[in-house]
Amino acid sequence: MIEIRNVSKKYKEKIALANCNLQIPKGQVIGLFGANGAGKTTFMKCIMGFLTFEGEITLDGKKIDESNISRLSFATGDHSFFPSITAEDHKLFYKMQFPQFNEKRYEALMEFFELPTKKKISEFSLGQQNQFEVVLAISQGADYIFMDEPFAGNDVFNREDFYEVLVSVLNEDETVIISTHLIEEIADYIDRAILIRKSEIIDDLSVDDIEKSGSTLIEIVKEKYDYRADRIRKAVDQMK
Repeated sequence: MIEIRNVSKKYKEKIALANCNLQIPKGQVIGLFGANGAGKTTFMKCIMGFLTFEGEITLDGKKIDESNISRLSFATGDHSFFPSITAEDHKLFYKMQFPQFNEKRYEALMEFFELPTKKKISEFSLGQQNQFEVVLAISQGADYIFMDEPFAGNDVFNREDFYEVLVSVLNEDETVIISTHLIEEIADYIDRAILIRKSEIIDDLSVDDIEKSGSTLIEIVKEKYDYRADRIRKAVDQMK
């Protein structure tokens, strides 16, 4: 289990995270939701150890460092692959670096996305690069797979097919944490929703919580974020 205790992060005077507390067990698909600048990416990067922070983050009671970081993987829009080498070269590198690398899963996902294996990654389209980033993260053999807006540059059909594949291939002890704005698309595939607003975790909802509320996930999110349905009409009226 990943445990986040009293985690805060500042960029100079700007508060990016404020006293965040959370437990992330194995075996869940978790949606991480919030507006731009809410702190979602910072939250993930703190867990991965890419940023310094105040507070404590542990994995099964131990600090996350070089001894256990391979149990976490990260698919990011900033990309973590090597653009000048091929997908096949990446596979060989990952097999050497990660003993739990799932080659069978890698090959199946490469075929699913129809990604070329002999091309340099720099020659991929942006959508293909994002798909390849996800392939590497899911195939690494990690227990916890973090994805930060993994579907940028992909059409709705690719995204919907991927959700189906994702929940089908995961083992029962793997956890995926997806940060995305595509709330309505992903609502049916997650076990849990974490809501971040203005650097704070404001809610942690299970599927049962959502069903008992009698509202859809997007309706809950709009309520939590004080969404004003009349603001579009007001803006249009002002421009007339």
